[in-house]
Amino acid sequence: MSQMTETTRVDGGAMSRRSIMIRWLVLAALTAGFFYALRNAIPNMIHAALTATPHWPDLALWNAQPLVVQAHVGAAVTAIVIGGVLMTARKGVTFHRTLGWIWAAAMGTTAVVSLFITGLNGDYWSFIHLFSGWTLIMLPLALLAARGHRIGIHRRTMMGLFYGGLIINGFIAFLPGRVMWRLFFG
Repeated sequence: MSQMTETTRVDGGAMSRRSIMIRWLVLAALTAGFFYALRNAIPNMIHAALTATPHWPDLALWNAQPLVVQAHVGAAVTAIVIGGVLMTARKGVTFHRTLGWIWAAAMGTTAVVSLFITGLNGDYWSFIHLFSGWTLIMLPLALLAARGHRIGIHRRTMMGLFYGGLIINGFIAFLPGRVMWRLFFG
């Protein structure tokens, strides 16, 4: 076999080196596109982060937020904490399955509640709501994959939901001027 068609075992299935290289190139292109889109925001964020003084959260601002925002943040924080535990704990045991269902409920709640939060575009959804729709589609598919013992699909989908739905959106939530930024950096 030529070097480009030689196969490597990944997640229990055979993948060609070309497929692996294409996946890495797509990931690199998406990452570069994300940072290119934020090229104006990043210098402002760095400046704001360097000049801001972290302080205790502004409880008056938190209490002024609508209940839907508080529920969204609570579910998202719950999902981040549980997701971190799930990634470090042993997989496939009762603890993982039980905590996984709780994580799925927290993720579903985070996504559904976010659909009722508008404000960046007046009373319309913004681009960030695409993550919510994607979560509501992929979360049941990931759960079905686990129930069908398709562990590779389950793992990739759940990791994608964790990093894409929680970590990237959490980063976006802390952009200067947004509620979470004002809450912690006033």
